[in-house]
Amino acid sequence: MLLVLSGGMDSVTMLHEFAPRIAAAVTFQYGSNHNLREARCARINCELLGIEWIEIDLSFMGKHFHSSLLEGADAIPDGHYADDNMRSTVVPFRNGIMLAVAAGLAESRGLRGVMIANHSGDHTIYPDCRPEFIRSMGAAISDGTFDHLVLEAPYTDLTKGEIAMRGKSLGVDYTLTYSCYKGGPKHCGTCGTCVERREALEFAGIKLEETTYDC
Repeated sequence: MLLVLSGGMDSVTMLHEFAPRIAAAVTFQYGSNHNLREARCARINCELLGIEWIEIDLSFMGKHFHSSLLEGADAIPDGHYADDNMRSTVVPFRNGIMLAVAAGLAESRGLRGVMIANHSGDHTIYPDCRPEFIRSMGAAISDGTFDHLVLEAPYTDLTKGEIAMRGKSLGVDYTLTYSCYKGGPKHCGTCGTCVERREALEFAGIKLEETTYDC
């Protein structure tokens, strides 16, 4: 399988949980505020597990798409993931574009399919993380490839806290993940993804002082 790996908590947890099935992981550079820091974490975790890491440039998204995630730290709103103001962080059809590229890459390498680490906390704000999108995109990937590649999204119905619990049981080092939408050298602690990260780690009983960004 080929995993779409951002370098954040969720996809890094999936990388560790399903490592025996993952032949390679792909990280996309699309111009987000936090892209470069996440990518370093993605690379480090692949190196730790001996999994091939691939980086693909999608910089056209940063140039032509509208989203606060692409417009600098000052454009990112503070608040909870469920707040309406977080809609500004949506990058239009980001997962659709990434999964299409990942499917082509997987088929080119003779792999069985693609994995993505969307979860239930994304459903309120991000349409391309919802179960109906995953079903539709999975059908498109299967119908559009000779070998009928599969799309697997095993975290779709899990909360981020439940994912953190899995990571804790696996011994995932969350200091080697990055999540802040503002993209600074430290997690800001106030943007939606920082708030959700903190809540997830607290749910899993992981001490906050253990989560310093260390990539």
